[in-house]
Amino acid sequence: MQRSPDTPTGECRGHQTHLQVSAEITGHTYRFPCGRWLGKGVDDGSLERVLVGELTTPSAENEDRPCRTPPMQQSPGMMRRFVTISPNSKPKLNTGQIQEGVGEAINGIVKHFHKPEKERGSLAVLLCGEFGLVWALEQVFLHGFKSPRLFKNVFIWDFLEKAQAYFESPEPREKSQDENWQTRVRDFCRFMRAINSSPRSIGKDGKFQMLVCLGARDHQLHHWIALLADCPITAQMYEEFALIKEHTLVNSLIRVLQTLQEFNITLEASLVKGIGI
Repeated sequence: MQRSPDTPTGECRGHQTHLQVSAEITGHTYRFPCGRWLGKGVDDGSLERVLVGELTTPSAENEDRPCRTPPMQQSPGMMRRFVTISPNSKPKLNTGQIQEGVGEAINGIVKHFHKPEKERGSLAVLLCGEFGLVWALEQVFLHGFKSPRLFKNVFIWDFLEKAQAYFESPEPREKSQDENWQTRVRDFCRFMRAINSSPRSIGKDGKFQMLVCLGARDHQLHHWIALLADCPITAQMYEEFALIKEHTLVNSLIRVLQTLQEFNITLEASLVKGIGI
């Protein structure tokens, strides 16, 4: 579901905790968590957000009604032992918990493709839903992210844009990197430019979500993690203890992400709308 402010200019700002939609024919009720602001100059400046719904527990009066559509597949739930997501809190996880979160997100996608096609749920939930792949990689990039200056919010997308600017500068080309490295850099920068030039009014976190989804589709995520781990911008914007600066943990993360290479990931149109790539 795509949620936008009531006014197209975004001047009307509002905080959306969640949306709840009921299907009268099936009796199903879907909850679309959000917990974010919409509008210019607030949060990450997004005027629209793509929300992924989950089937809620049916009420007693609807339990006996026939079900004509399969329930949406739930994302992995083991991480609920460690965190409780709420609109006003972003808990900090340690490296072990982050690794487990990534592993569970990838495992959910692997299980999805190992099921018969008719029994598969929503891949969008496994990518963008609660504790999905986007959330898991967000924890990777938030770990050890240096605190911003007073009254200034810094997002993961800010870091990625700085990394892109470095890769497109003369400095890395002068270091005579091998052809594989140069190809991966070109691909990363091409995706970044395509997302930033999108006509959609998505904020910085929405752009990060789109990058992860496209990277999963095109089997690029493990390449990009390797690039960013060795990028000088990472040394500037992350603390020494950050996961992205720990080579052993980065190599483990790369191996886990490589698991996705064997699967043909097709993204729903709502996730990549307006991106010609």
